Amino acid sequence: MTDRNLDFDRAFELVRKECAGIIERAPGLIRGYTSYLTAAQGKMMRAAATLACSMDENGMIPMDAVIFASAVETLHLATLIHDDIMDDADVRRGLVTLQKKSGKRTAVICGDYLLAAAMRQLSRATENDRYKSFDFSRYVERVALGELRQNINNKNYKLDVFRYLAIIDGKTAALFEGAYHAGALAGDESEERIAMLRKLGRYTGIIFQLTDDCIDIEVSENKAGKPVQADFENGVITMPFIHAVKQDPSLAQDAQEGKLSKTQVFEAIIKSGGVSFTHNMAGSYYDKCLGIMDKLSLSGKKKEILGGLLERAYKGLN
Repeated sequence: MTDRNLDFDRAFELVRKECAGIIERAPGLIRGYTSYLTAAQGKMMRAAATLACSMDENGMIPMDAVIFASAVETLHLATLIHDDIMDDADVRRGLVTLQKKSGKRTAVICGDYLLAAAMRQLSRATENDRYKSFDFSRYVERVALGELRQNINNKNYKLDVFRYLAIIDGKTAALFEGAYHAGALAGDESEERIAMLRKLGRYTGIIFQLTDDCIDIEVSENKAGKPVQADFENGVITMPFIHAVKQDPSLAQDAQEGKLSKTQVFEAIIKSGGVSFTHNMAGSYYDKCLGIMDKLSLSGKKKEILGGLLERAYKGLN
């Protein structure tokens, strides 16, 4: 049985140190570009999920969960670096992005290095024999495919709901699902409970992305910590715009012909109720998550943390 001797606060702090250590242990050539990223750690929702899913009935966590959580967060950082390149973003988490600071080519290489470092971190788990069924590379593949699908559909103003959900199921939800899966394995959960926790993670990730779509419309840049109302300008199609086009198909043609300004898009989304529609869709997944949590009979610190993460995803809380 896995040794469990960490409470959540101690485990979470160790994840922060592990993530910083992965960057600090990089070769000097890489570290010269990435060292500042140790100050860019965000809410670390995925790490918190991994730790919570590994908890026993006393709220204690095994060290393997810390290893998994730090790998997940490092992979997440790598995907953000690549996202910023594709979006030509200048700011992330209140800091100048790596691609803005050092150039796109350097950022691509550094993102690739962090991806490799995340996968290597997984090998440090102490009970590797027990994790043979866990192929984290499949989640990485899903993230990559989701990003590629988004890129292929860049400026596809006729993108439908089904195809958009397929994009975010990979781009965002896959890593959430992987984080919950890793934690459940580290916690030695049953196959049935692992399946439910994976689904909880996947749905939480979908909620997170749908809420983020709304934040791009509703929240100021200062509060969001990144550029807002920028999705349309970058050719990224999100759920509020998809709904606006469904209500007024002429928007797609106008956008294709370059006749829509950012302000006009914003007004069309508000007029169509695109934000409300997206929030309601997130709400349907939220209800599914509550049902899963009931079936899992979660309690104590585990319920508090996973429930809190669900609320943060649904409400866009900092």
